[in-house]
Amino acid sequence: MAGKTWLMAKRPIRRKARRAAAGPSAPRTLHTRLKTARGRTVSSSRWLERQLNDPYVAEARRLGFRSRSAFKLIELDEQYHLLKKNAVIVDLGAAPGGWAQVAVDRVGSGGTVVGIDLQEIDPIPGARFEVMDFLDADAPDRLRAILGGPVDLVMSDMAAASTGHKATDHIKIMALCEIALEFSIQVLKPGGNLVAKVLKGGAENDLLQLMRQRFVKVHHAKPKASRRESAEAYVLALGFRKDGFKGGDPDDGEP
Repeated sequence: MAGKTWLMAKRPIRRKARRAAAGPSAPRTLHTRLKTARGRTVSSSRWLERQLNDPYVAEARRLGFRSRSAFKLIELDEQYHLLKKNAVIVDLGAAPGGWAQVAVDRVGSGGTVVGIDLQEIDPIPGARFEVMDFLDADAPDRLRAILGGPVDLVMSDMAAASTGHKATDHIKIMALCEIALEFSIQVLKPGGNLVAKVLKGGAENDLLQLMRQRFVKVHHAKPKASRRESAEAYVLALGFRKDGFKGGDPDDGEP
C-alpha cells in the first residue's frame, strides 16, 4: 500500500515543491466543525477539528505524504539546501516516514536514506528503515556498518510527548536535540549538517555554544508549515568540523 501511494505521489513532488514550501495555494474558506464530541475528550476533539481544517493536512493527503511535516522539510531544504543529490542521510525518529519521502526524492537514486525508529515503519522505495534506539551506545557503529561510511545529513523531527507544562516540555525536547547533536558528531562527515526540532526560545546557550564549536554556522528557523500557535522551531547546524574550532558565525536569531 505504501509503495502504491509513493508511486502516485512521487511525480508531483518535485514539480510542486516550491509551491508547497509557500503553503497550500487554495486555503479552505469553510470551517469544518465536529458534529459530535461523544466519547472524546475536549483536547482530542480540538485536535481532530484542527486536523480537519488544516490545509497542510489536506495537501499532504492529496500528494501522498505520510505526514504534514513533509512540508516543513521541503521549506527548510528550499532555504538551506540540505538535501543534496547523492547524499547519505539519517532520519532519527523517522516514523511515520514523511521526511524520508521527501529525502528519497531529492537525493535521487544515487543517495542513501536510512530511518531509525523504535517502531516499524511501512516501506518506502529508496529508503531503509531500522528498528533501533539511537540512544544505544552501539547505535553509531551499527549505523556506520549499514551505510559503509559517514553521513552528509542527520535530521530529527523528534518531539517528546507533551506534558502541557511548557518548562518541562522544553527541557525534554532540548534533551532530544542534545542527544541528536552528540549522535551527529559521531557519524557526520566533514562539512555535514544537522537539522533538529526545538521549542520556542530556540536552543539553550550551552547547546548553541557546542554547536558553534563544531559547525561553521548555526541558524534557527520556523517553517510556515509549522502551526502558528505551535512553539516548535528548528535549529540548523551547518558545516561540521570534525576536530572542532573556536568561534563561528553568530546565530541567525531566535524564531
